[in-house]
Amino acid sequence: MAQPPQARSALVILALVVVGHCLLGHTEATDFIVGDAGGWKFNVIDWPNGKSFKAGDVLGKTSGDLSERKTIYSFAVFNYAAGSHNVVSVTEAGYDQCLPFDGKVYTSGKDRITLVKGDNYFICSFPGHCAANIKIKVTAT
Repeated sequence: MAQPPQARSALVILALVVVGHCLLGHTEATDFIVGDAGGWKFNVIDWPNGKSFKAGDVLGKTSGDLSERKTIYSFAVFNYAAGSHNVVSVTEAGYDQCLPFDGKVYTSGKDRITLVKGDNYFICSFPGHCAANIKIKVTAT
């Protein structure tokens, strides 16, 4: 039994809506290696300059060559020798004053952190490290 033209049109429209939703719903995050090849180190403060970040991007760990990754969510590295630095997610005041203010502390040397919309602040809380610019402000849209 043949379907009336209206039913076929409705099915085509529904199929297009479903495909469009699937395509728009899966956006890729960007790979970020914090501090690039040098990692989380002294004078990393300017590393975010010129980069575009989105809420949901992950600053975190991965294995293998990032250029070969084909997954929906990509990962990067807060890379440092565990025990020589840490990463603390702080408030703007904590960032400005180099004080952790009860921020979440990461210590693995390959720390994974998801960005939230707006300003994200990170410092190293080891004595003198934040003052030596082991800190970054990342703004995610």
